[in-house]
Amino acid sequence: MRYYVLDRGDQLSVDLCETFHRLAPEYGLQLDAESPDIVISIGGDGTMLHAFHTFIDRIPSIAFVGVHTGHLGFYADWKSDEIPELVRLMGNQGGLGNLQPRIVQYPLIELEIVKRSGTSSIICLNEFTLKSVDGTVMAEIDINDQMFEMFRGDGICVSTPSGSTAYNKSLGGAIIHPSIEALQISEIASINNRVFRTMGSSLVLPAHHHCDIYSRKEQNLMLTIDHVSMPINDLISVRCQVAKQKVSFVRYRPFPFWTRVRNAFLG
Repeated sequence: MRYYVLDRGDQLSVDLCETFHRLAPEYGLQLDAESPDIVISIGGDGTMLHAFHTFIDRIPSIAFVGVHTGHLGFYADWKSDEIPELVRLMGNQGGLGNLQPRIVQYPLIELEIVKRSGTSSIICLNEFTLKSVDGTVMAEIDINDQMFEMFRGDGICVSTPSGSTAYNKSLGGAIIHPSIEALQISEIASINNRVFRTMGSSLVLPAHHHCDIYSRKEQNLMLTIDHVSMPINDLISVRCQVAKQKVSFVRYRPFPFWTRVRNAFLG
């Protein structure tokens, strides 16, 4: 099996990466930075986002495993002292009796960003946000090519189910199980008065729906896709929909989503 390790860069993560490399040959694992079967992320959820975007062109053919070196992450199954066990299970492809690794797949969001300077497409794992650099955002939100609302406020967040526990949750959005193919639209500090009216609550769209966000004035915006932010001053629109492809994670032991939620927020 071919593997690659991406670490956060702190000393603990670097040391764990070196430990993984040292143990890997004993179990027949081959380092391959170009076309790995499995990418191991050592750090936190931010490291996993970086790993995802590093290999975004190979998403259909690879799977990810997360090792957390800080607080428990939603994309990390393994603790820092469990590297030897992880390497052994990866090398044995399950190893313990009839136990075989399980591949779980999470939905992604596909964005089509239309600017006066050109059009681009990108995939996000957690969320996409649109905020204003100066003043409030003014944007029209259409659902399935029908005008839904005219938004004024600090911004808009569109999240995947796995990303629903991140920024979306802090905005009052719902936590959605990753087996549900959907996207969620949440408002960031919307303005609601006699002149400006918005829904004021999060909207969950199924996989066969899409939404378009149109910039409705000349405005300097900050578009953030997962952990990467980019300023835009010529935005025309952003189309958001559930992507056809999914991201794959390897589970060498059970770690249910709701257990992750409970551990993260309830202790």
